[in-house]
Amino acid sequence: MFYKDERLALFIDGSNLYAAAKALGFDIDYKLLRQEFMRRGKLLRAFYYTALLENEEYSPIRPLVDWLNYNGFTMVTKPAKEYTDSMGRRKVKGNMDIELAVDAMELAPRVDHIVLFSGDGDFRPLIESLQRQGVRVSVVSTIRSQPPMISDDLRRQADNFIELDELRDVIGRPPREEPAPRPSAVANER
Repeated sequence: MFYKDERLALFIDGSNLYAAAKALGFDIDYKLLRQEFMRRGKLLRAFYYTALLENEEYSPIRPLVDWLNYNGFTMVTKPAKEYTDSMGRRKVKGNMDIELAVDAMELAPRVDHIVLFSGDGDFRPLIESLQRQGVRVSVVSTIRSQPPMISDDLRRQADNFIELDELRDVIGRPPREEPAPRPSAVANER
């Protein structure tokens, strides 16, 4: 479903893709992901959307955000909002759907094919609009997790559905090897 001469743009819903990969039991190597889609067409842009906790001393996503920023991804971030729900639990909210949709609509006249990395059904009207503008849309998510990470409506609307699990060998990071246990001091004295 990809043509070598088509202009491509990637739109990555960071939290959604992370959750889908985690549900499948692997981590994504974003350098390999970018290379894979450069191979499939003329990659114009690779957007990555995520909300960040600004008031935290250390954010576990900060190293990834910095790496992506220096390695060819266009980062779109905003501060996450923290609140306490009715049960007294601390919650974090950081929806990036509007930012992603606006960017996709603005870029639509300059691309032939958009690849959306998300299973969020809220994106169905966006895909419909992009298709009316002549843009082909592929969606990357998974139906192999329990529950499936992609909305049925989104999958049906897309021109092409790419099962994330089938990209595992191409864009997955090799599992980290556990460090070998260190021999105990007693064993070394023998």
